[in-house]
Amino acid sequence: MNVMTKLNPNSIKVLPELIDSPVGVALTSALDTELNEIYPEEESRYPDITGNEVMEPLGAFLVAYLGEDHIGCGAIRRIGDLDAEIKRIYVKKPFRGMGVGRILLDSLEAKSRHLGVSRLVLETGNRLPHALALYRKAGFIEIPRFGNYLNSPLSICMEKILR
Repeated sequence: MNVMTKLNPNSIKVLPELIDSPVGVALTSALDTELNEIYPEEESRYPDITGNEVMEPLGAFLVAYLGEDHIGCGAIRRIGDLDAEIKRIYVKKPFRGMGVGRILLDSLEAKSRHLGVSRLVLETGNRLPHALALYRKAGFIEIPRFGNYLNSPLSICMEKILR
């Protein structure tokens, strides 16, 4: 596929999907493969989310499509009455740097508001400068590590208060 430098945001459709559907499994498996190459350390592996955690009313799993092609994904799961955690954001390599990650992040924020969430948190790795840049540009700030990531020197945790 010949892709432009910047995709027209209107050409990307973000739709809910089941994380354990063929599309969900394909995207999350590709993400896991890539992360395992970047982070070969065993201590960088954390329990994953379940399908129920990313279904309403507890969360969502969203897939970005360009035409019929699934090109990225992301999820939110509720971790408190007003808090949700962003998980599994991934964009296929040929589509990176074109705004797909931001479209997914904006869609997850909108879905969070719909679910009554007022604070988003996330964990990302210290070897993912593009992810860190995306989150910072979207208004996330660093916070102390939390949950499974408390003792992980490879983790950077962030939050964003939704207004």
